[in-house]
Parts: sequence; C-alpha cells; structure tokens
Amino acid sequence: MDDEPEVLRLLQSILTQEGYQVVTAKSADAAIKAFDRLGHQTDLLVVDVVIPGMSGPMLVDHLRGLNPNLRVLFVSGYADSRVVRQFVIEKGFSLVTKPFTIQDLRTAVDVVAKGSDLPRPKEPAH
Repeated sequence: MDDEPEVLRLLQSILTQEGYQVVTAKSADAAIKAFDRLGHQTDLLVVDVVIPGMSGPMLVDHLRGLNPNLRVLFVSGYADSRVVRQFVIEKGFSLVTKPFTIQDLRTAVDVVAKGSDLPRPKEPAH
C-alpha cells in the first residue's frame, strides 16, 4: 500500500505483471480488513512508511501480531528520516526508496518474497 494513488496503481501493475496476486489498500484500516479477509495468509506486504490511518511500521507491528512470518518491504521517499532509521532499518526490514525504477522494485520484491533481505542502506554521514 502507498499513500499516493499513482504509486499504488504502478505497484499493482508491476507486481501483477510479475505474476503476483495483488490486493491493494488505500489506508491502514483497509489493509487490516483485507488481511483479515485473506485469513492472515498474505505472503508479502509492500507498504509505505507514511500511510493514512497509522504509520506503516505501526501497521506492520499489528499485522505481524497476527502473522509473525509476514514478509515486509517498506517503500519511502524519506530514507534519511529518523522514523525510517528507527522503525524500518534498525528493526531489520528491507526498504526501497522513492524514486525507484521498475527493476529496483522487481528485484526488491523478489528478494524479500524469497525470505532474504536487501542490502542495508548506508547510514548518512554525520
């Protein structure tokens, strides 16, 4: 899920072309309802760090409480923010930063869906 409708449509299109069954949600509440409808059996969650209703990391905490094996790929245009560092990178989640190419997304989804992690982003110089 993404907070930008254009990005959400692009994500859906790319992932569908790659053979994934995609369910989209425009808010955290809609994502939770979709997750419940699917019986908590989602293989991969692609989620923006900033989403309507609650933060992406908060949504992930909630959904992982229901399915601890849920694989997660975060998307963000704010890779250098404290929130991304503290709640995504430091917790070991994979991250693809906006703007990204179609190939960047394909590679990230493929790696995370197989249970691997993307290479860690470098910490900004202080």
